Amino acid sequence: MHPNRETILVFHSAPVVRNVIREILQREGYVVRATGDLGIAVDMVRETPPDLMLIDIYVGDINGHDAAVYLCQKCPSMLVLMLAGVPADSRIELRTAGEGFMVFPEPFAPAELAARVKEILQAR
Repeated sequence: MHPNRETILVFHSAPVVRNVIREILQREGYVVRATGDLGIAVDMVRETPPDLMLIDIYVGDINGHDAAVYLCQKCPSMLVLMLAGVPADSRIELRTAGEGFMVFPEPFAPAELAARVKEILQAR
């Protein structure tokens, strides 16, 4: 497998989850940057604009949706995949659809996440 050139930002408040997601995506060959802090995420987006951001629906005391909107203002071409700890909640999907954000349920199997990320990046 040849390495992918796409850059992914993982913005998740749980360090264990953040590290697991980073490992899954790095094994697939992606360049992955990860944080649980909005200020650091802003710096990362400015330094190396990601192709895709995976963001938790809640990042610490911040609403993940609002944080994603804010970060997309800094990097309009960035795609967003919201990680929601509930399966297929229509309220979340309705709120995120207006911005073109996608939703992916937690928990997930590594292969499911890798396949969804690949699908999103190939479709752009």
